[in-house]
Amino acid sequence: MSGAIDIGIPQLAISLLFVIAAGIASLRLRLGLARDLFWGTVRTIAQLVLMGFVLIYVFRIQRWELVLALYVLMILFAAWIIRGRVRSTTVSYFLPTFLSMVLSYVLITAVVVGLIVQAEPWYLPKYFIPLGGMIIGNSMNAIAISLDRLFSDLLRRRSEVELLICLGATGREASADMYRDAIKAGMIPSINAMMGVGVVFIPGMMTGQILAGSDPLVAVKYQIVVMLMLVASTALGSLLVVSLVRKRCFAPDHRLIIQETDA
Repeated sequence: MSGAIDIGIPQLAISLLFVIAAGIASLRLRLGLARDLFWGTVRTIAQLVLMGFVLIYVFRIQRWELVLALYVLMILFAAWIIRGRVRSTTVSYFLPTFLSMVLSYVLITAVVVGLIVQAEPWYLPKYFIPLGGMIIGNSMNAIAISLDRLFSDLLRRRSEVELLICLGATGREASADMYRDAIKAGMIPSINAMMGVGVVFIPGMMTGQILAGSDPLVAVKYQIVVMLMLVASTALGSLLVVSLVRKRCFAPDHRLIIQETDA
C-alpha cells in the first residue's frame, strides 16, 4: 500500500452513529451528558478540520523561531485547559505550570526530533509539531491529575500538615507524602500504557504509520520512541510543576495558606 484508504464524506457521516448511540444512552439513563456529547462532537470536527488546513501551511515553515512560537502557543492553550480542570484554590498555579511545560516539552521534543529522529533541520515542522503535540496532550492530563491530587490532599489533610509544622517541620517536610503521591498519580496512566502497548492495543501513531503504508518495523521504532518520550515528559513535567506549585501553597514562615474557592 502506498497510502491510507481515503474516507468519503458519506462514510465519515456513518461514524456519527457512534456518538448518536452514546447520546441516546445518556438520555435514556438520564446521565445528563447529551449536551456535552453534542458540543464535544461539534468541537472535535471543527477543530480537527481547521487543524488539517493549518498544518498544510505549518509544514511549510522554514524558520525555527516561528515553529517554537507555534509550539509555545500550543502549550499555552494546554496550560489554560489544565487551569479549568484542576480544583479551584487560592493558589495561583497557571504561570508556573505554563513555564514548566515550556521548559520540559521544548527540551524533550528538540532531543527527540534532532538527536533521535535526526530530522534536518532539528525544528522540521513535519516532525516537531506532531511529536510535540503528542507530548503536550499526554502530559497535560498527567499534570492536571498531579495538581488536583496535590490540592486535594493538602486540603483534606490540612490538620495533619499544620500539626507537623507546629512540631517544627517545614512546609516541604510536612507535605512530602502528598508531593510524592501527586507525582505518582500523574505518572501511573503513562506507565499503565507502557504495560499494555503492543499486546492490549496498538498505539495511534503506529496505527497511523501502518495505514499510511510504512514498514511495520519502522512504525514500531517510532512508537518505542514515542512511548519513552511520553513517560519522560510526564515525569519531568509533573515534577517541575508540582515542585513549583507546592511552594506557593505555603507562606515564607511555612504556614499552609491554600484555601478552596467556590469558583
